Amino acid sequence: MTSQAADRPEPVGTSRRSKITPEREREFFDAVLDQIRECGYDAVTMEKVAASTRCSKSTLYRQWRTKPRFVAAALRSNRQARFTGIDSGTLAGDLREAARRAGEWSAKDSTLLQALGHAVTQDRELAQALREALVDPEIAALEEILRRGVERGEVAADNPALPYVPAQIFGVLRARPVLEGENADPDYLLRFVEAAVLPALGLP
Repeated sequence: MTSQAADRPEPVGTSRRSKITPEREREFFDAVLDQIRECGYDAVTMEKVAASTRCSKSTLYRQWRTKPRFVAAALRSNRQARFTGIDSGTLAGDLREAARRAGEWSAKDSTLLQALGHAVTQDRELAQALREALVDPEIAALEEILRRGVERGEVAADNPALPYVPAQIFGVLRARPVLEGENADPDYLLRFVEAAVLPALGLP
């Protein structure tokens, strides 16, 4: 069976949700997120995504019903904790590695965040999906890195800078494109961590 055939609307009386394979679903999700990055949220339509993936738009409407729900599902499927697994043995080393990783994916994520900027203020589900996909996993991983540093005695548990480390890193990721017209690449993030984050924690 061809993918086009698999995407055809089901006969009346069958389930509202069509039988889409995980691979086909991933194709839909990648297509809508790529189009948002390229054109902006408002310019993307279910019809455009259907055309780019060679399916009927009824397939997308039957599965997700509205564009915000479709985009929210795509965001949730893209959830990644890219700071997970960092453990160099020192807090300074872990934060440097986090900076390097953040710089590697900053361009792609910053573009998506900017493209969704206004839309997420209008749709609570979309805003929650964005947090679940791009923010919450990374904050949790950073907090775990900091917790280990406290347990090793590298930084005091009452250090006033500790709660602001995630905001520092995420803030510079969002701010540099606005202030300087460039993404915060790995070199920039590493210099930022060494100049601003480590000194605030009292680390060399």
